[in-house]
Amino acid sequence: MDENSVRAVIVGIPGVGKTTVIAQVQNILRQRGLKVATAVFGTLMFEEASKKNVKNRDEMRNLSIGEQRDLQEDAAKRIAGMNENIIIIDTHLFIKTSQWYYPGIPLNIVQIIRPTHLLLIIANAGEISLRRQADTTRHRELLSEEEIQHEIDLSRMMIVSLANLTGSPFTIIENNNNQAAKAAHGIASILVENG
Repeated sequence: MDENSVRAVIVGIPGVGKTTVIAQVQNILRQRGLKVATAVFGTLMFEEASKKNVKNRDEMRNLSIGEQRDLQEDAAKRIAGMNENIIIIDTHLFIKTSQWYYPGIPLNIVQIIRPTHLLLIIANAGEISLRRQADTTRHRELLSEEEIQHEIDLSRMMIVSLANLTGSPFTIIENNNNQAAKAAHGIASILVENG
């Protein structure tokens, strides 16, 4: 990994619109002539998990903690090998299992990827609920607005903790309905100005 590259970890709970915003950020940065790559952490993990007969990304939540740790480390090592000017890491702060919340970016992972920027995307809990209900491409547990708000609050706490662990600056970006372009431009500006 190039020591001068920007390694931006962009996180948000499912349904916040993170993937949509990241795609727009990537387009904005490429239009500015920057070499940018997006590493979708869950996809990298799934590529390894599929070798163990895991059929979709959502099934990974049911693997043992040890298996999840191994998959995370494999994905982090692949990201560490990337050499673009700006590397966007699309991931989650935590994975909700049936019994607990498992950290999506534990200390051993941040030591491998060494993020330079931490960005948390949030939205109104009601909007997230509607987005999750409309998304037929994933097998997600439907939560109440109160449970979604709890996940947003937990995300806020975890991004602060992650910033303390890494020494990386963090910010929180809102992506309420019809604001994806605004959120994307805000993130792109942060990555270019502070890179």
